[in-house]
Amino acid sequence: MKSLLETVLSRAPKRTSHAQVVDQLGRAIVSGEFPVGSILPGDPELAARFRVSRTVLREAMKTLAAKGMIVPRARIGTRVTPRKEWNLFDAEILTWHFACGVDEEFLQHLSEVRLAFETHAAALAARNASDAEIATMMRLAVAMSHANHTAETLAEADLRFHLSVLDASGNPFLRTVGSLIEAALVGIFRLSSPTDDVGGIDEVAQNHIRIVEEIGKRDEAGARQAMEYVIRYGRDRIHQALQTETGEGA
Repeated sequence: MKSLLETVLSRAPKRTSHAQVVDQLGRAIVSGEFPVGSILPGDPELAARFRVSRTVLREAMKTLAAKGMIVPRARIGTRVTPRKEWNLFDAEILTWHFACGVDEEFLQHLSEVRLAFETHAAALAARNASDAEIATMMRLAVAMSHANHTAETLAEADLRFHLSVLDASGNPFLRTVGSLIEAALVGIFRLSSPTDDVGGIDEVAQNHIRIVEEIGKRDEAGARQAMEYVIRYGRDRIHQALQTETGEGA
């Protein structure tokens, strides 16, 4: 099965009717077509809209309810919940935000969470990683320097590296933020890929190699700082891309 990153970047369609309904209805909620606090149309109308059976529709609604996006109310209908109740660590919800368009505030919040989790993961990796794990991280970082990378393959290589750092931290709870990192990388590489710039791939690879070097030296502070630089670098790329899109950087 393809990862979420591969699916989003390749724009591959969802395979099952259930997945298609979850995706389309989730996007409609995130985009504001069905605003927070509103009551969704009834089952007959939604089933006709998505051309699925009521059984498929109800299963899709259960999935969205589990994500915290909707709540059924007896004799009232299904209401869209406040955004603060949504599970923003859910990879699909994050991806829908990027698909519908994100603003500076959303990106700032996302980068703040990454800075909190991933920098600490890098410091823990410097303390706990085995020699084999360090060798794996270095191999993944070096693989990012391949000149024939496309935006998609570089994004996939980047994701594999960051997940390897979470694994090497030795803290199983940190691995659960992998979907957040994956969605963040989807946004970064869709808006602005290093493959678009001369020398961009080499710069990104060297930034990641520096993280492994600090981990290999067992320098927790150095690993933390190197990871922080990489996250801020990606955040700044998105900021510049958004400014260019809006004409502010012209």
